[in-house]
Amino acid sequence: MVFSSAIFLFVFLPIVCALYFIVPGIKGKNTLLIIASLIFYAFGEPIYVLLMIGSIIANYIFGLMEGRFSKANNIAGKKIVLIIAVICNIGVLCVFKYTAFILENINYAGRLNIKIPGIALPIGISFFTFQALSYVIDVYRNPEMVQKNLFNLMLYVSFFPQLIAGPIIRYNEIAKQINNRTSSIEKTTEGISRFIRGLTKKLIIANATGYMADSIFALKITDYNFLVAWVGAIAYTLQIYYDFSGYSDMAIGMAKIFGFEFNENFNHPYSAKGIKDFWRRWHISLSLWFREYVYIPLGGNRKGKFRCEFNKMIVFLLTGIWHGANWTFVIWGLIHGVANVIEDTLGSIIKIKNNIIKNIITWIVVVCGFVMFRADSVGLGLTMLKTMFTGFNMEVKSISFVAGLLSPYYIFVIIMAIIFAYPLRQKLENAISKKIGSNINETIIHIADIGLLLVCIISLATATYNPFIYFRF
Repeated sequence: MVFSSAIFLFVFLPIVCALYFIVPGIKGKNTLLIIASLIFYAFGEPIYVLLMIGSIIANYIFGLMEGRFSKANNIAGKKIVLIIAVICNIGVLCVFKYTAFILENINYAGRLNIKIPGIALPIGISFFTFQALSYVIDVYRNPEMVQKNLFNLMLYVSFFPQLIAGPIIRYNEIAKQINNRTSSIEKTTEGISRFIRGLTKKLIIANATGYMADSIFALKITDYNFLVAWVGAIAYTLQIYYDFSGYSDMAIGMAKIFGFEFNENFNHPYSAKGIKDFWRRWHISLSLWFREYVYIPLGGNRKGKFRCEFNKMIVFLLTGIWHGANWTFVIWGLIHGVANVIEDTLGSIIKIKNNIIKNIITWIVVVCGFVMFRADSVGLGLTMLKTMFTGFNMEVKSISFVAGLLSPYYIFVIIMAIIFAYPLRQKLENAISKKIGSNINETIIHIADIGLLLVCIISLATATYNPFIYFRF
């Protein structure tokens, strides 16, 4: 079940919201959200919901053991529990996500013929595993955070708005909200508005740009020119942003309806003026997770310049691996790692002061990285990149294809997608508020939200193309 499906929008979510405001008391509301979350996950993964529950129970026990060892001042015992917890969580992730990838590479390197088991990838396993790891690591650092109520931990890990696509909520960010939060008309209104905008991003922009990207990546790209390749690359770059940020907006909006406050996960990353700036704005929750639990424990920037850059490369390598079991993801992570290191080292020598040029350079690096991210294999990714930078023929076949693909509607979507990739909406809202007053502006926004919702409903009723990229991860 995805947020942009009819059954979620018109059945599941309305029923859960209605019951949430009817059920009395925070314990009753939490119980309802746990049941709803398990139903939500079981709808798509009826078997693997047991895996998620098992992961929650195991990490609940790990947390209790860490708390007991801490009370006994047994630091060694507490550390052993943490190591076991990390191995178990990463082990489960590796079994389900990386077994086939590892065996394929062993077969290739050793010219072997080991049978590769057909293990299905549980939806959202990367997200709920990282949240479980966040819990046991946070308890290790601060034993007072140990959760003695299993169902509270179950709500934290399985909460359906962020279960399958994030944002990744660290335990120390939300522990106090589980039993101490309030709902209000203002928060509910803000949540609904945020949800509608996320849904619009997904159904109107991501689906349109995704259709263009899929059409081009399905081609034998060597038969076409650089223009076709760049349209496909840019279309996918826009798709993945609006798809993922749209889901994050919907998750943040739903959480707000239920009284939770989630941190932002995207902050106009395509307006960045460098790769470091890009990663302060892109998938913020993942960046902070790796910073908190990998980069800083490795030493961060405390052990010299070389070690700092080496630590960053490790983080970006792991970021690529986290996204998927394919060398394309590894290379994507390394592209960003190398770009980050170059920016750190040569950036102080070759100083570019013009922000527009810095933004254009960032776009080029990001687009090239996402070509590899999208490609089914390294070879296909490299072929696409080669065509982008060397395929300068102007054959009729390529021009005709682009002309046929870029209808006025798709051209309009691309233009709007690029414009609103920058923080234009906030500036417009602030300017309008100053001229006509904040109250009138809020009324206009609510009317606009209703209009967007109607457009989304029409789009959902007529569309046959509605993929979700992060189901792959």
